[in-house]
Amino acid sequence: MIIGESAENYLETILILGQKKPVVRSVDIAAELGYSKPSVCVAMRNLREKGFINTDSDGSITLTDSGKEIAENVLQRHETITDWLIRIGVSKDQAAIDACRIEHVISRESFECLRKSEEQFK
Repeated sequence: MIIGESAENYLETILILGQKKPVVRSVDIAAELGYSKPSVCVAMRNLREKGFINTDSDGSITLTDSGKEIAENVLQRHETITDWLIRIGVSKDQAAIDACRIEHVISRESFECLRKSEEQFK
C-alpha cells in the first residue's frame, strides 16, 4: 500500500514511541516531531479514518495491524539506509537525516538490493 511521506513518518514515530513508552498520546508525537498539537490531532484523525491507528477514550494511540506493518517497513528502510550511509563514510547524524528522506522514495527493488548487500556485512 502506498501512503504519503507524512503518514509514514507518523506511523514510524508511533512505533518508536511505543517501544519506549507504555502509552503513546498525541502530545508525545507532537513533542517527538516538533509539530503543533492541532496538526498532530488532524493527522491522527486521518490515520484513524484510514484504519492505520486506534485511539482509546483516554487518548492512547495504538497501531492497527496494517499501520504496524507500514511502520515496521519504514523503520527497517530507515535503519538499513542509515547503516549503509555510515558504512560508506557519512557521519552518524547526517546519515540519519538523509535516511529519513531516502526511506520514503527508494523503490522496492533498490531497497531489496541494498538490504541484501548490507546482510553480507553483518
